[in-house]
Amino acid sequence: MNADQRRFKHEDLTQTIIGVFFEVYNELGYGFLESVYREAMSIALQAAGLRTEKEHGLEAHFRGQVIGVFKADFVVNGSVIVELKAVKELGSSHEAQALNYLRVGALEVALLLNFGPKPLIRRLAFSNDRKRRGSNEFPVTGSRWAAT
Repeated sequence: MNADQRRFKHEDLTQTIIGVFFEVYNELGYGFLESVYREAMSIALQAAGLRTEKEHGLEAHFRGQVIGVFKADFVVNGSVIVELKAVKELGSSHEAQALNYLRVGALEVALLLNFGPKPLIRRLAFSNDRKRRGSNEFPVTGSRWAAT
């Protein structure tokens, strides 16, 4: 299978969300607080006919105990997590945040959208099959703490 034949999970939905992101970015530009972009995205996503759940709650568990509750900015159509940022540039901590949302929940696709000086999009995926394999499937590589 070549790259032209391969399809990403929820590809049509993520393309629609990305289109809405660019509409909002082009209309508002750079420099507002994240909360302003969150409200604008909510309005624009709903206008595009998408269902949104703002500040979707996710729980992290450890040995059967809830150890943290997180709120993703949006879940769109019950399928895609959308995390918004309004920073100069995205860092690894922003991607880690979105990946952790995928790790603790049942959803498998997230979009990290930055309303920075230049619009930036990261599409992240974490399959439920991989989640079920256990914690040893999350290796720490490229870190000074990685096992050798």
